Amino acid sequence: MKQPNIILLICDQFRGDCLSFKGHPDVKTPYLDTLAATGISFDRAYSACPSCIPARAALFTGKSQANHGRVGYEDGVPWKYNHMLAQELTDGGYQTQCIGKMHVHPPRLSCGFNNLRLHDGYLGYYRSSLIPYYQHQEVTDDYLYYLKDKEGQSADFNVTGPECNSWITHPWIYEEKLHPTNWVVDESIRFLKTRDRTKPFFLMSSFVRPHQPFDAPKAYFDIYKNKSLRNPASGDWVDPSLTKRFGIIKDSIYGCRDEELRHDAMCGYYACITHVDHQIGRLITSLMEDGTYDDSIILFLSDHGELLFDNSLYRKAFPYEGSTHIPLIIHVGNNIKHLSAFRSDTLVELRDIMPTILDFAGIKIPVGVDGFSLAPEICGYERNNREYLHGEHSFHSNLSNHYIVTKSDKFIWYSEKNEEQYFNLEMDPREEHNLINDIFYKDRITYLRNCLIKELQGREEGYSDGITLKEGCKPLNSLSYI
Repeated sequence: MKQPNIILLICDQFRGDCLSFKGHPDVKTPYLDTLAATGISFDRAYSACPSCIPARAALFTGKSQANHGRVGYEDGVPWKYNHMLAQELTDGGYQTQCIGKMHVHPPRLSCGFNNLRLHDGYLGYYRSSLIPYYQHQEVTDDYLYYLKDKEGQSADFNVTGPECNSWITHPWIYEEKLHPTNWVVDESIRFLKTRDRTKPFFLMSSFVRPHQPFDAPKAYFDIYKNKSLRNPASGDWVDPSLTKRFGIIKDSIYGCRDEELRHDAMCGYYACITHVDHQIGRLITSLMEDGTYDDSIILFLSDHGELLFDNSLYRKAFPYEGSTHIPLIIHVGNNIKHLSAFRSDTLVELRDIMPTILDFAGIKIPVGVDGFSLAPEICGYERNNREYLHGEHSFHSNLSNHYIVTKSDKFIWYSEKNEEQYFNLEMDPREEHNLINDIFYKDRITYLRNCLIKELQGREEGYSDGITLKEGCKPLNSLSYI
């Protein structure tokens, strides 16, 4: 069978519920809705370690966080793996191209791609004068060269004003066509036109947005700015004093205490999503014009979500749905026999993307991959009934969280203070009611706690002795072997 072309569309910080076909009351995503209507939506997709670096490690290696070694966010740790997705595809006969965000170290590491057109967005670590100059974004970022060529040497992608993790918003100050979201699609379309047509291709179009800064062109802000938006979730377990205390800090993980600024931030986030959606529409149209849409596999996903003030929290890294739940849409071309469009509740994770792509490409899945291929389910052969997923994230201090999520519920453990939470996701999808002390769920909570004890047994942090969870252990952002 002829190897299919493969397009991987990946966004940064795109919530799993922010798609209008899933019933979101505010955000509009017409092109992604169309892609889902002709493909498969995996509605229970997760990021097991929800921040950029560990999520992308899972995507590129097919490994769980315990086996790729990145259990929190830490810049500057070299990527050294015996297999990565792009390298397997390159070795398997594909022309491989990445355009946009990678967020690996060192920043121009190819990870097996034949060619790289890089834009990682603003990363403070790579703007520091303390790193080697050849790693600085002024040297490594292809989009920055493009922007300076168009707007002069003082141009930069952060001059609009909003900071790269903040809830501050401001529309893009340059021409709309110069926005990095547009640039990713411009470069992707150029690749489609100039590629080697004797080979199948793998194109990864990787968007920084809707990750902050919320700086979509003004027309997209105008869609939302005068709308009454759905309020963020507000659980009975939330401590609002943290937002009151820290909510004046521009990028506080406890959100923003000013109601108008919260509304502006939600408008800005949704504006970035609709902008990305429209640009993805451009790319899909180009695939149709090129004649490759019907014989290509197109995957749309995100590395993690955005809490967006749910339960007085902001950004990511926490174990709640806004942060961990991601979109996953897969369109399969006409050359592969598959089930007609459907929505699946199979529990999937970023580690499953590599084996799925390699399976469709007819390339052997390397030993050591922890994920499973979704191709058999898509093609109607068999379905993998993963019972649960273990997720986690360490912070920059002595903080870490762990979660066990199933199709219907979630158990959470904060290791440093031995605090537990339990949510029935079927009845409470926005996690507003902590049922950890509800006697009705006692046996279920015990079972999920034991699943976590088993998952953490043998970890170097000492979280589990195989019998109980051990509080007060010092977390790591990267396991020592990497």
